[in-house]
Amino acid sequence: MKKYTNMNDISNISEMVKEAILLKMNPYGYSEIGKNKTLVMLFFNSSLRTRLSTEKAAKNLGMDVMVLNVSDAWSLEFEDGTVMNMNTSEHIKEAAQVISQYADVIAVRAFPTLKDKAKDESEYILKSFVKYATVPVVNMESATAHPMQALADAITITELTDKPKPKVVLSWAPHPRALPQAVANSFVQMMQNLDVDFTITHPEGYELNKGIVKDTPINYNQEEALKDADFVYVKNWSSYNDYGKILSQDENWMMTKSKLGNAKFMHCLPVRRNVVVEDAVLDSESSVVIPQANNRTYAAQIVLKKILENL
Repeated sequence: MKKYTNMNDISNISEMVKEAILLKMNPYGYSEIGKNKTLVMLFFNSSLRTRLSTEKAAKNLGMDVMVLNVSDAWSLEFEDGTVMNMNTSEHIKEAAQVISQYADVIAVRAFPTLKDKAKDESEYILKSFVKYATVPVVNMESATAHPMQALADAITITELTDKPKPKVVLSWAPHPRALPQAVANSFVQMMQNLDVDFTITHPEGYELNKGIVKDTPINYNQEEALKDADFVYVKNWSSYNDYGKILSQDENWMMTKSKLGNAKFMHCLPVRRNVVVEDAVLDSESSVVIPQANNRTYAAQIVLKKILENL
């Protein structure tokens, strides 16, 4: 593996998931592979799980880790040919090359504007690092994708399922803020690559990018979609077609214990209690959000291991 910016960088997802589960059983078994190697993590946005799990993963492999909150450094310029006489102080061309001298792997986290769809879908921050860095780049969540979270989700479902083809449902939920589609996008793409019975449910108007959803079934009736589900992944996202807008805050879409039934509840966290999901679900044995968060370490670790093996 030369980089991990989207799931297309994984040649065999099922095999990658199996290897991650084996790695989880012996997390320090490859502690020499990262010796004298450095991971630089760049955060354009705040993080809890991504930051800590990726650092832990790197250290499990023997790597040194440096973290930079980019807002604490110079304001970066990403446009070519720009006369830099305004707010930006350093161009990505120099910044990415300089950071590459300090790092063996660069990991980047940058959210969308949710205002300019074309700009967000260009993935200009992530792709600029891929273009100008001279070392492998890892996506810790970008404007349109969160492939590291999706890999952790696949690990979680694979570990916990007792069926050859479990039913998995991605359900929209209300939220007071406009949130990206990144987590939902990558979860959809991951489920399309696993042997699962997969359905998406959301109110009309919250359709995701058709190029990502493809022929995945969509059911606008949440309770009907949830029937006989084995795993229910709950996530809010803002409108894609009416880009970045909140079209509905219908409280009836909050996940409840009665709607969940016998399914396992999944969420990437952080989650707003009694808005996205009621306490009775989060505090029950049906919730697997904590093991799911734990798997973020092993998703990151298997990715870093594959990249280190290719250096």
